[in-house]
Amino acid sequence: MKKLFLIVSLFCVNILISQNVVQVSTLSDAALALTKQQVTYDPSYFSIAYPNGDVPSSKGVCTDVVIRAYRKLGIDLQKAVHEDMKTNFSLYPKIWGLKRTDRNIDHRRVPNLMVYFKRQNAQKPITNNPKDYMPGDIVCWNLGGAITHIGIVVDRKSNDGKRNLIVHNIGSGQVLEDSLFDFKIIGHYRSL
Repeated sequence: MKKLFLIVSLFCVNILISQNVVQVSTLSDAALALTKQQVTYDPSYFSIAYPNGDVPSSKGVCTDVVIRAYRKLGIDLQKAVHEDMKTNFSLYPKIWGLKRTDRNIDHRRVPNLMVYFKRQNAQKPITNNPKDYMPGDIVCWNLGGAITHIGIVVDRKSNDGKRNLIVHNIGSGQVLEDSLFDFKIIGHYRSL
């Protein structure tokens, strides 16, 4: 009887572990799933819930792609960035003239995400070699002047098979594009 109980117990544990593995997604998968959502580019300031707040699901900008993809993996960047900024405010950019944190918008700003990822030791070298940019990596670009952008490297390849594609929102919603080297890369991070 004990032997039967042990076998049944091990079988149940094995099923639970298998189900957890199946349910766990990668950042690349989460980003690709976002491309199925209809989203209008909207950089408006929104008052949102905290924690796990989000702008309306039909709206967003480039940072919202990253925020939503991480959220699909159970990581709340709104809370994580806010807590780190509260403790280390002086390390974050002063571009917006704020004197304190704003949990509605801080995590939705590319320069703040860059500081946060660097502080999490997620920073990787910036290179011109497409093989250095792996699925799940975060890439930040300078679009010109002070305009920054962010996207997620996914496990789909360009038509010539040389580069991984990017999921981002640069004005046309959450899309999949071959845009890794379209702009100057200013940040490269391996997912948390």
